Amino acid sequence: MTCREIIKYIEDWAPKEIAWQKDNVGLQIGSVNREVKNILLCLEFTDKVADDAIKKNCNFIFSHHPLLFQPLKKIDLLNDKNSKLIERLIKNDITLYSAHTNLDFTKNGVSFELAKILKLRDISFLVSSKSNQFKLAVFVPKDSVEKVAGSIFEAGGGIIGKYSNCSFATSGEGTFKGSKKSNPFIGKKGIIEKAAEIKLEVIVNSWNLNKVIPAMLSAHPYEEVAYDVYPLENNNKNFGAGAVGYLEEPMKSDNFLNYISEKLKTKNFRYVKSKRNTIKKVAVCGGSGSDLIKEAVKSGADAFITADIKYHAFHDADGEILLVDAGHYETEIHSLNEVQKRLKDFIYRKNPDIKIFKYGGSTNPIIFYNN
Repeated sequence: MTCREIIKYIEDWAPKEIAWQKDNVGLQIGSVNREVKNILLCLEFTDKVADDAIKKNCNFIFSHHPLLFQPLKKIDLLNDKNSKLIERLIKNDITLYSAHTNLDFTKNGVSFELAKILKLRDISFLVSSKSNQFKLAVFVPKDSVEKVAGSIFEAGGGIIGKYSNCSFATSGEGTFKGSKKSNPFIGKKGIIEKAAEIKLEVIVNSWNLNKVIPAMLSAHPYEEVAYDVYPLENNNKNFGAGAVGYLEEPMKSDNFLNYISEKLKTKNFRYVKSKRNTIKKVAVCGGSGSDLIKEAVKSGADAFITADIKYHAFHDADGEILLVDAGHYETEIHSLNEVQKRLKDFIYRKNPDIKIFKYGGSTNPIIFYNN
């Protein structure tokens, strides 16, 4: 199995196109054609991660945070830390791949995993993505509907939430008159023809449109295909920011703070209290999610757990919601559980000899001082 196959599988779940525009997701260093020996998962790539990968014979590393976030101006093997890491990857024939904000914004990605660690139920996006879908409507002769629809579905069209192969068909009558240079599939050139047709409608994510349309055209029997593409304002149920869900049983605020400490395995976090003393509905966002505080309040959540909150944001939230800054590392590291689970399900069916490891140490650079 090659790195390319694994990357495709990851990006079918967390497409690069949903990442923040300025993010550098995808292949960082190495070859996608490399045959995979073993895989190591980490939050960020460091020297100690490299040591572990070499020790465990891993030549594919998945990191959440990209190693290369800014454009390279030089590779200085003497003074620059990233340059030295690049050298280690190249010398040891290791491919490094990163899924960052695309993993943040996908269903069962970073925020959903944080919600699961807290054992929330009925989890959904705090804010769903929108304006990244299109409606494709194509007119197909009745006998060809199944073939055309199948090609559209195979190319990634027709996905709504948890369902695939979604479409709607209405019957009608099409008319056309071919010119002398035409080669009509139905009827004769130069004559006005009528044909029983089906209007087939499907929803397509924007990043799949350039695959779905060629697949549809290839399967369609007509020489000239009539189809429409409409931009949609729909909320996309599979992509968004943050997550929100419910505790199995309501908790008092102090008990909930102890619960966070236990579940996230941290004894240090910052918070401001809410006027409400009972916590039932909880919003979360793994990593830097302070821009979602107002959305958390608007959703009716009793608490919001995220990281990297600024002083004045705490002031704004004080009394409005139990706001917790639980740490960037602490709120994101759990996402590797889902990555590992999915890769095992995919890889072990094809090559059970490939082992998938999570880095056992911590790449968190922050140390808490205790006097």
